[in-house]
Order: sequence, then structure tokens, then C-alpha cells
Amino acid sequence: MAANRRWWALVVIALAQLMVVLDMTIVNIALPSAQTALHMSDGNRQWVITAYTLAFGGLLLLGGRIADLAGRRLAFMTGLLGFAAASALGGAATGSGMLFGARALQGVFAALLAPAALSLLTTTFTDPRERGKAFGVFGAIVGAGAALGLLAGGLLTQYLDWRWCLYVNVPIALVACAGALVLLDGGGRYEDARLDVPGALLGSAGMLSLVYGFSEAESRSWGDGRVLGLLAAGVVLLGLFALWQTRARVPLLPVSVVKDRQRIGAFLTILMVTIGMFGVFLFLTYYFQRVLGYSPLRTGLAYLPITVGMITGSTQVAARLLNRVPPRVLIVPGLLLAAGALAVVAQVGVEPAYASHVLPGMLMLGLGMGTAMMTCVSLATSRVAPRDAGAASATFNTAQQVGGSIGTALLNTIAASVTTRYAAAHAGPGTDRRALASRAAVHGFNVATWWAMGALLLAALIAAIVVDADRMPASQGRPAPVPEPADTVG
Repeated sequence: MAANRRWWALVVIALAQLMVVLDMTIVNIALPSAQTALHMSDGNRQWVITAYTLAFGGLLLLGGRIADLAGRRLAFMTGLLGFAAASALGGAATGSGMLFGARALQGVFAALLAPAALSLLTTTFTDPRERGKAFGVFGAIVGAGAALGLLAGGLLTQYLDWRWCLYVNVPIALVACAGALVLLDGGGRYEDARLDVPGALLGSAGMLSLVYGFSEAESRSWGDGRVLGLLAAGVVLLGLFALWQTRARVPLLPVSVVKDRQRIGAFLTILMVTIGMFGVFLFLTYYFQRVLGYSPLRTGLAYLPITVGMITGSTQVAARLLNRVPPRVLIVPGLLLAAGALAVVAQVGVEPAYASHVLPGMLMLGLGMGTAMMTCVSLATSRVAPRDAGAASATFNTAQQVGGSIGTALLNTIAASVTTRYAAAHAGPGTDRRALASRAAVHGFNVATWWAMGALLLAALIAAIVVDADRMPASQGRPAPVPEPADTVG
């Protein structure tokens, strides 16, 4: 592919990823309004997030294999159009169940789109120097998408309706799809690619069982038989998935993808990072809107410092140093900085503390996460055989989405449980119920944020021990794939 065409292809790929990021940040801003409109409980509201991340994470490995089998451009375009249709369905939701279902359907098509996008990026830029620049630009565009999502979410929710936060995906998907027809190569398909349906069923069922178990703990307690049964079943099913992968003819998770120490370190690090981070963004949204009384637009503006930090960390720190220093020199300090940021944020109270706690915490969090995440993305997709690029990309995204699903359900349960206990312990005659509700909610958010900080510290420890490369591993060359019919389109 000619140099100019490669960079324009990067714009198309990043636009698709921007849509996915835009959707996550927009939905966070819109969630309080959607909860009120569709009468969701505090325990169930997290399913707007986890229905998406669970379907996304549970089917990513299968989506990566479909991309290898059908061709990455075809998978990319199918994912775009399906995601747009599911977004339109969610925008038209008449009840919480319909919204949860549409969000899950978005996750299904995102599971096809994301690994195709990342593997197209990986196989398009194989030169180490160009690769570093491409991932830096990719990270910057995604970071800008997060900012755009926060602002657009605030504007659309405040001046139109929360439903437009889902409808907005439709024009973005159509533009990206048109660009894919013109600019992207087929991405190749491989004759021996097969779909591991039993593996997909075992993995998805195991993760669903875990997430559902965590979410049920809020209303039933951690010692409840159903909760323990769901958690145990999730562990068993995931164990069976791991066993099946060693015996499947063409596994969803090839041994070649997970046997590399550096890649394993990146996968585990991302898993722990997202366990901590997804819930924190949910709490901050409710803190801004329900406790401090911010409008949706002001909430979006309040999030901008974290986006500035992420863009700075990914483009000015990680992209410049990626091929000059050991990866853990970027990952570990970045995660420690992010953990310190959560320690600052976890000390907020019901009084406004944006300038003293939230603002510095967000800047630290964005800088640390931008540096660490961009390095992990490159590490996870380096030195992968092109025939396994889809599986490697899907495994990275799976770790991210599974961590987000588990983290959101777990931290939301911790926050809701602590809030309920605090309110019960401090209620009494003459108590101002509204003030008590705010104090209880903030206390619950703070406790859950301390747990999130612990997840980031564990991620930093994993990276320090497992990731031991002196330099970023070089990418493998790209052999000629089997031509596909879709190559003739456009």
C-alpha cells in the first residue's frame, strides 16, 4: 500500500474506533437521564454499560476469527453497519430491557469491528518507525474521540434528548464504511481459519455468569447461594474454555498468541487496569450530576482534563519513547501515576471539590493512562504472525472489555452496598434525607474508588514482574494472504 494511502487508511480505521469510544463516553454522560426516563434501579443501571462490554468482550475472540476467515475489510464494514443499526434501536428504546438488548447488540457488532480494525492497523504499518507514529496518531484520535463524546453527550442530552447520544453513531458509521470501500485493502483471509463455536459458547457463558454474579451481590449479599453459584459456575466455565483451547483444532486463542511473555504481561495488565477504571467513570458522572448538580454539558466539560492528559501521554510520552526504552519503564510509572490520581479523587466529599481534587486527579489519571495504555496496545500486537493478527487484537480487546464488565459490575455493587449500609447506619429522627443520600452516595463512590486504585497497583506490579523486554519487540513481516472476493469492491 502506498505511503499516502496507508495514512488515509489509518484515518478510516481510527474513525471506526472513535465511534466505539464516542459511544462509551456519550452513554456515560447520558446514563443519569436514561435511568430516570426508563425507571432503572441503581442496581440495574450498570447493565447499560455491562450489557455492551460483556457482549463485546465475550465475542471478541470469535470476531477476530471471523475477520481472519471472511477478510478483515468485510468484517470491518459489517461491524460498522451492524453497530449503526443497533445504535438506532437503542435510541428508540421504550423500556430498560429494550435498551439493554440494543446495547448488547452493539457489543456483538463491536466484537466484529474492533479486532478487524486493530489487525488492519497492525498489518498495514509493519515498519517500526511508521508503526510508532501510527499508534501515536491512533491514540490521539481515540483520545480526541473521548473528548468529543463527552462534549457531544452533554450537548445532545441537555439540548435534545439522551436518545440522540445513540443515534449519532449512524452517520459516523456510514462515513467510515464509505472510506473503507475506497481506502482499505481486503486485509486477507486464510484457508485454515475456522470458527471455534464451542470455545465461544464456553467463554461467553463463563464471563456472563461472573458478571451476573457480581451484579446480583448488591441485592442478595455476597454469601447468597445464587451469587456463589454464579461465581463458581463462571470460574468452572472459563476453566473448561481454557482446557478446550488446548484441544480445539483451530482455537479461538492460539497458543502462539499467549505463549509470548511480553504479550501475556500486556493482556493481564490491561485486564486489571480496566477492572479499576470503568467503574470510576460511572461514579464520577453520578457525582457530578446527582451530588454537585452539574448539567450534562457541564459534566462533559468537567471530563476534558482527563482527555488532555491521555492525548499528551500517548503522543508526547509513549509515542516518542516507545522504541527507545523498555516497555515497563513507560507502563509501570504510568499506572502508579494513575493510581495516585485515584487516591486523590477518592477523598472528595459532598462539598464542591473540583479544583482541589477532581481536576488534578483527572490530569494525573489521563497522563498516566495515556502513557501506559498506548504502550500496552503496541506490546500486545507486536511480533504476531499475520495469520494470528485478528486473534491477538481480539485477545487484547477481550481483556479490556472483560475487565470493564467485571469491574463495572463489581465496583457498582461495592458502591451500592456501602451506600445502603451508610444510609441505614446514619438515618434517624429529623435526619435530612436528601443530604444523607448525598453523603451516603459519595461514601460509596469513595470506597469503590479505593478498590479501583488497588486494581491499578496490582496492574503495575504485574507489568513490573512479567514485562521484561529491553525494547519493544519488532513486528513480523506480512506474508501474502489468500485473495478474497471483497478485494475487488471499490
